[in-house]
Amino acid sequence: MSSNAKKRPALGKGLSALLENSNTDITTKASHSGLVGSISMLSVSEIEANPFNPRTNFEKESLMELAESIKTHGIIQPLTVRKMGRDKYQLISGERRFRACQLAGVTEVPAYVRVANDQAMLEMALVENIQRENLNAIEIALSYDRLIQECNLTQEQLSQKLSKSRSGIANFLRLLKLPVTVQAGVRDGKISMGHARALLSIENEAEMLEKYQQILTDNLSVREIESLTKTISKSPVFQPVEKIGLTKNQVVFKDFLSDRLSTKVEIVKSKTGSGKISLNFSSEAELNRIIQTLKR
Repeated sequence: MSSNAKKRPALGKGLSALLENSNTDITTKASHSGLVGSISMLSVSEIEANPFNPRTNFEKESLMELAESIKTHGIIQPLTVRKMGRDKYQLISGERRFRACQLAGVTEVPAYVRVANDQAMLEMALVENIQRENLNAIEIALSYDRLIQECNLTQEQLSQKLSKSRSGIANFLRLLKLPVTVQAGVRDGKISMGHARALLSIENEAEMLEKYQQILTDNLSVREIESLTKTISKSPVFQPVEKIGLTKNQVVFKDFLSDRLSTKVEIVKSKTGSGKISLNFSSEAELNRIIQTLKR
């Protein structure tokens, strides 16, 4: 065996490469005994959905069409599952096909049976989903973010593994800074990624939401919304109150909280005694981590 054959397949090669690795194959009912990547027939009732699947939206009409196709032609592409115990499996990829099989009343499905820990399973599911052409921009952004946050990758490493430009990855990740309403608009196809990127240039959230509604109402093009956003002042909508310094104990507390939560903490006081404590986070995953830390 050559040295190249021994290397672990890169994530960018997707599941097709991972399925060729005999170290992850535990197929128990091989259709071609001894061959890597052989297929098992599994009962649908023995398979549970993948909790790590970043894809949450499955159009009902599209699923029904696939279900009718499966009734007529069967399943062309096998599912990929991991064995959880006796007669119990969990999806790694193929949830849309799995759901369509349930709608079609199929009782058995062809599947590759793999060994994968949770992180490997998450990577495999995310990578396969990212490489699909019909994912919306928010689903892609969430997949990128989860690979970075949960698989401990930098944007540069992700760029290399997926053979995507770093700037392209960064553009998708920026979509997660949009208000939830606007993210839902991108996800549901109400506005394009071009519209969303134009809205990101607006610093004030209220103005951003106002322009988002204007896009929907007036059916604005990307160029039109870009022109409108250029006219919006980027100055703050209010003047900050005059700040006063923190006491020594307050500085110590701020530093303690920052270390405890592993994020930047700011305490701002005014002369009137009012103020605020702010915690910085860069993603949904980081916010959830902070929340869980505070609950302990």
